[in-house]
Amino acid sequence: MVAAGAPGQAREGRLAIIAGKGFLPAYLADAARVAGEDPFIIQLKDEADHRFDGFDHVSLGVGDLSGIEKSFRERGICRVVMSGGVARRPEWRDIHPTFKTLIKLPSVVRTLLSAGDDAVLQMVIKLIEAMGCEVLGAHDIAPGLLAKVGPLGQVSPGGDDLRDIERGVEAASALGNLDIGQGAVSVGGRVVALEGVEGTDRMMQRVAELRAEGRISTRRKGVLVKLCKLHQDMRADLPTIGPSTVEHAVAAGLAGIAVEAGRALVLEEAKLIKAADAHGIFVCGIDQALPSRGL
Repeated sequence: MVAAGAPGQAREGRLAIIAGKGFLPAYLADAARVAGEDPFIIQLKDEADHRFDGFDHVSLGVGDLSGIEKSFRERGICRVVMSGGVARRPEWRDIHPTFKTLIKLPSVVRTLLSAGDDAVLQMVIKLIEAMGCEVLGAHDIAPGLLAKVGPLGQVSPGGDDLRDIERGVEAASALGNLDIGQGAVSVGGRVVALEGVEGTDRMMQRVAELRAEGRISTRRKGVLVKLCKLHQDMRADLPTIGPSTVEHAVAAGLAGIAVEAGRALVLEEAKLIKAADAHGIFVCGIDQALPSRGL
C-alpha cells in the first residue's frame, strides 16, 4: 500500500490517526482514504469533536498507553499521525502504561506536570515509536496543506501591515523559544497579544475584547503571525489556520494573517480564501530566509 502524499514510495503497515480537537483529523482521514489507505482512528476521549462513522475507530483516553498499543497490535498499525488539539494533559492517575513504558512512568509524569508543550510532544512521539510505529506528520499524508509563500487570496499586505508582520515575527519567535505558544498579534507596530495555553482563537477573542474596551486603537488594524517554534518537530502540532481563524481575525479588527510557509497548515484553503477576500483581509505565507519574508 502506498502512503498518502507519497506517490511511488511504498510503506508497509496500516495507518492510524490519533484524533484530537478540530477539523484536521477528519480532513486527514478523508485524504488517507482517497489515497487508498484504510485508516484506523483513535478518538481521544473528551478531546475529539468529530464523528468518524464509516471508519474503523475506537475512543480511548489520552493517557491510555496500554489501550493504544493493544489497538495498534490488533490492527497491524505501523504508521501513526497525531492530529488535532489536546486541551488537557492527563492526570497521573489517568495514565495506563504498557509493560515497556512502566519503567519510564516517573519521567512521563514529571514531563506532563512541568514541561512545555514541545517537550510533551517529543515524549509522546518516543512512546509511540517504542510501540514499533513510525510517526508521520500531517503533511506526509496531505502535503497540499502546507502554506505557500505569498498572498493566498486577492488581498496583499501593505506598508503598515509589513511592519506589523515584522514585529509579530519577532514576538512569535521569542515566544516559541520559550516553548509557550506559536502566535502573536501586532497592532501599529506594537505587540498586543501573545498566544498561551488558551490557543489562537481565544487569544484573538481577547484582542477583540481589548478593542471594545478601548485598550487597543481602533484606528490601526494589525496582523496575526503564527510561526513554528525554533526546534519544533514537524511531525506534531504545526501552526494551523482555517476559516475560523479568518472569522476571529475579522472580529478582532485585524488587517490579515501571516503564517510560516512550508511549516504551517492551511485547512479548507478555498473556503478560507473566499472568506478572507469577502472581508477584505489578507492571508499570506512568509519565509524568514527570503528578502522581505517573500512578500
